[in-house]
Amino acid sequence: MMEKFENILIVRTDRIGDVVLTMPSVKALREAYPQARISILVAPATRDLVDGNICLDEVLVDDRRREHKGLTGFLRLVAMIRRKRFDCALVLHTKKRTNLTCFLAGVPVRIGYKNNKFGFLLTRPIADTRQKGEKHEAQYCLDVLKEIGVISHDLDIDLPVKEDAVRWAERVLIEHHVAESDRLVAIHPGASDPAKQWPESRFLDLSNRLVEKYRAKIIMIGATDIKEISGTIVSGVKGDVIDLTGRTTVGQLAAVLMRCGLLVSNDSGPVHVAAGVGTPVVSIFTRNQPGINPERWRPLGENARVVSVCPSQSSGISFKKAQKPDTEYLELITTEAVLEAVDSLYKLC
Repeated sequence: MMEKFENILIVRTDRIGDVVLTMPSVKALREAYPQARISILVAPATRDLVDGNICLDEVLVDDRRREHKGLTGFLRLVAMIRRKRFDCALVLHTKKRTNLTCFLAGVPVRIGYKNNKFGFLLTRPIADTRQKGEKHEAQYCLDVLKEIGVISHDLDIDLPVKEDAVRWAERVLIEHHVAESDRLVAIHPGASDPAKQWPESRFLDLSNRLVEKYRAKIIMIGATDIKEISGTIVSGVKGDVIDLTGRTTVGQLAAVLMRCGLLVSNDSGPVHVAAGVGTPVVSIFTRNQPGINPERWRPLGENARVVSVCPSQSSGISFKKAQKPDTEYLELITTEAVLEAVDSLYKLC
C-alpha cells in the first residue's frame, strides 16, 4: 500500500551516469504522487541533467567546493534541507555525508541502503545487493521506491536539454562547417577508471574506419583530464574532426550528443546522457565483473549496444585503483567487434 507523503526529497549527489539512471525513479514518483512536492539534491556538475525536468518541483545542490565546503558549509547544507521540511528522503547515493545530512535535517522518514556508511541513521535501511550486479542500476533505484509502495519497471529516460545549450551546440557546428546531412559520430575515450579505458590506438583505428566507411565527421568529447588522449586521436584522424574535449558543460554535452547520429564510448556517464537524449550508442566494457558489469551499467534503449569482455576474462585480473592493467588485456576487445556493433545500429537507420 502506498504511503502518504507531501514533500519528498531524492538524494543523488554522485556522477553523471548515476543521476541519469535515477530519472525513471523520478518519473515513477511523480506518477504515484501527482500532488506532492518533489525535490532532488545533486552535485553542481550534474545540475544541468535535472534542471527543467517536469517531474521535479525544485533542484537543490550540494556544493562541497564552495557554499557547502568544510564543517560550516556542511551545517549550512543541513540547515537548508531542514528549512524545506521534507517528510521523506530517498537516499540513493550512499555516502556518510548524505545519510548524516538527512538525519541532522530531521527528515522523519529516511530510506536508503543498509551499509557501513552511516546506514544506521536511516529509519528504513534496506539490503544492499547492488554489488552483485544482478539488475540494472535504474531498477535498483526503482526498488528503493517499493519501500513506500511505489511499484514500477519503466526504465525509459528522457533528459531535458536547455535551449541555450542547443544554441551553443549549433553555433559550434556551424563554425566547423557541419551540415544537417553530415553523419556525426561522437567519440569518448575517457572513463572514471583507467582499467575501463579502451586503448586510444583502438579509438583512432575505429575513427578512421568510420571516416572511411561512413564518411563520418568525428567529434571528440570528454573532460579536461583526457585532453592528451583526445589530442593523440585527433592528430591521427584522416578526416574532419572537432575536438570538444574539456569545452562543454554537461548541458552542452547533452545538446551536442542530441545532434550526433552515434556515440562510441567507454563505460562512462556520456553513454547514459546519449541514451537519454535518444542518440544511438555503443558502450565498451573492458571490465565485466559483478557490480560493474553490463547488466547493471549498460546504456538503456533499443538503440544501444554493448561490446564487452567475457566475465571469465576479467575474473583473473587484479585491478588496482588508478592503475591500468596490461595493454594486452585492454586490447581483448577488437576494433572489428566495435565496428560490428556500429554497423548493427546503422542498419536500423
